[in-house]
Amino acid sequence: MYRRRLAASLAIVLGLGCAAAHAQAAPGDTDVSGKMYFDFTHIDQKNSDTGKTDASGFGLDVKRFYLGVDHQLDDTWSLHLTTDFNYVSNDGETNLFVKKAYVQGRFSDAVVLRIGSADMPWIGLVEKYYGFRYVENTLVDRLKYGNSADWGLHLGGKLGAGERFNYAVSVINGAGYKHATRGKGVDVAARVGFTPMDGMIVALGGYSGKRGEETQTMPASHTATRADLMVAWARDGWRLGGEYFRASNWNTVLKPDADKSSGWSVWASAPLSDSVEVFARYDRADLSEDVDPQASDAYYNAGVQFQVTKGFKLAAVYKHGKREGSVVAPLPPHVASLRTNEIGLWGEVKF
Repeated sequence: MYRRRLAASLAIVLGLGCAAAHAQAAPGDTDVSGKMYFDFTHIDQKNSDTGKTDASGFGLDVKRFYLGVDHQLDDTWSLHLTTDFNYVSNDGETNLFVKKAYVQGRFSDAVVLRIGSADMPWIGLVEKYYGFRYVENTLVDRLKYGNSADWGLHLGGKLGAGERFNYAVSVINGAGYKHATRGKGVDVAARVGFTPMDGMIVALGGYSGKRGEETQTMPASHTATRADLMVAWARDGWRLGGEYFRASNWNTVLKPDADKSSGWSVWASAPLSDSVEVFARYDRADLSEDVDPQASDAYYNAGVQFQVTKGFKLAAVYKHGKREGSVVAPLPPHVASLRTNEIGLWGEVKF
């Protein structure tokens, strides 16, 4: 089944690529870009069983720092590299790693092929319409029901009159950009979108695979699947949107018991002036409908964003999160909760 899926995907990629016309470009050009997410906040986190956690207190975090390089080889082909760093608290070290590394063939606006680690079809699109990634990951990314980038073949583009239709298909390893693993098969993710009017999108997405967990010596019990829906509008500083997902066996690929999860998110923002916006968001998810029906997640934030200067944003934000689930200790078995309140400043700097 995996081989048939891979062969069909390759045929689509190569067939569309060969049939497309070449787009104009600037051979030899090299561009360097950068983006940093940081925050200075106070966290109050409490476990219902044990009290305050070590995550509580004041702190300055640089959550992400991306450096990107793009080089145009000719009118069609280019190279891209994005590096990132991640702070690992359990060893106290900062690790530098590759998030995106691909060769791109832009045959037309309708056919763009990427080979390597590149953006996945869903998360990046939602981030574009949400607009506040530096404050918080979008729903699927925050709850770890998807990867923002992965290693494989990626095809996408815009179609139709006025390019009102868009699509993306990825045939990938499934373990995410941090793990360039070799599994027994491949995963497939796809998305189609329609923009009925300027600034608005209706998008459907899907995912199916073993998430890189099945190997020749480790058979999978289940196939992980996820279905996605987004309806959103973003224009002139105004944003309004919602996202929904439903997943099966996302965290039980190698486990005997099947499970399902679902969640939704709504958000809005409005400009008060050319440099000030207010925004808010609410998420809700059922994390384990079959194995642990008590497992749930609720999250919301609200804040004010200031455009300090070109490429530099600051936001004063309050966040609240509550995660619940069944535990067996201490006896008797019961439902425990983890509540997190955070307030402070979040920032994005990019060039």
